[in-house]
Amino acid sequence: MLAKIQETAAWIKSHTTLRPTTAIVLGTGLGRLAEEIEVIETFPYADIPNFPVSTVEGHSGCLIFGRLGGKEVLAMQGRFHYYEGYSMKEVTFPVRVMYELGIQTLFVSNASGGTNEGFKIGDIMFITDHINFFPEHPLRGKNFPTGPRFPDMSEAYDRGLLDLARTIAKEKGIAHVEGVYVGTSGPTFETPAEYKMYRVLGGDAVGMSTVPEVIVARHCGIRVFGISIITDLGVEGKIVEVSHEEVQKAANAVQPLMADIMREMICRSC
Repeated sequence: MLAKIQETAAWIKSHTTLRPTTAIVLGTGLGRLAEEIEVIETFPYADIPNFPVSTVEGHSGCLIFGRLGGKEVLAMQGRFHYYEGYSMKEVTFPVRVMYELGIQTLFVSNASGGTNEGFKIGDIMFITDHINFFPEHPLRGKNFPTGPRFPDMSEAYDRGLLDLARTIAKEKGIAHVEGVYVGTSGPTFETPAEYKMYRVLGGDAVGMSTVPEVIVARHCGIRVFGISIITDLGVEGKIVEVSHEEVQKAANAVQPLMADIMREMICRSC
């Protein structure tokens, strides 16, 4: 796997002169944030050696190099999910490649179901922590040399970046909530009983991504900031049937606000 990671990183380096230290992972329905980026080069995943290919609607499947907030950035327009049949090593392969490319800061985004009774559809949630409910751990197996065998996760989401996001949101008058993200394997949306369980355990939102990528990023020493868009509610009395298309629609509606926050954070911190 390490040889493949290095081969992929070498291919990317040979095809672009940009050397960003910031990366962005755009989740379900959030791929249009790429329109905020001054694109220099675009590489379809299918053209990149060893890269998986996204199979989910709303995930375009391109690696973008460009500028955002005046800084060079790398953006994944579409991610890979455990429920697609990929192993955890494949799901987190791009993060390993990012490390080889010199990425130091990772911004992750996703669409999620809110379990906090104070949340509403369309809320932007800054992720303060997560709970891992995936059946396979992304660090299972031989330890990679990028970090210790037993990495600390007391600060999975960088406190300094969280503070900066709060400051920017206040300055711009952008309302947000904060909470704990629960990562599950999917692909089914949760039952009412499962939503209730996740809330009892301390989760504020639940989704099918992000946690594996964050764990591997932290193992690599990459600092992380995460945003969830609340696209449906798993609150008793407010649970309704939900479709993937509805999730995409809700996410699209608040993309400009999320883009505003991320652009300013990158401008000030990276």
